[in-house]
Amino acid sequence: MKKLNRRDFLKVSGTSLVGMTLGGVALRANAQEQLSTDDPTAKALQYVHTSAVEGANCDNCMYIQGEAGAEWRPCAIFPGKNVNAKGWCSAWVKKPG
Repeated sequence: MKKLNRRDFLKVSGTSLVGMTLGGVALRANAQEQLSTDDPTAKALQYVHTSAVEGANCDNCMYIQGEAGAEWRPCAIFPGKNVNAKGWCSAWVKKPG
């Protein structure tokens, strides 16, 4: 088993960080279609365009992407789709901070 020296570790870490950053940019750039409540993944996660859960909506979820204040934004849970900022699904997790 080969030991990983500090230089190799930093190369791998740096490459991973760049990949994750560019991946997030690609996610925001590719999400163009609005998520339908008929979408199989949306159904499985009980997605709705208007949250019935007080204080919980896509706008304050950690998975929401894109520019704050926009009505429809990309979501990491639904790649390539935009969710309504007032929506909700069972994968909702409060955004830190």
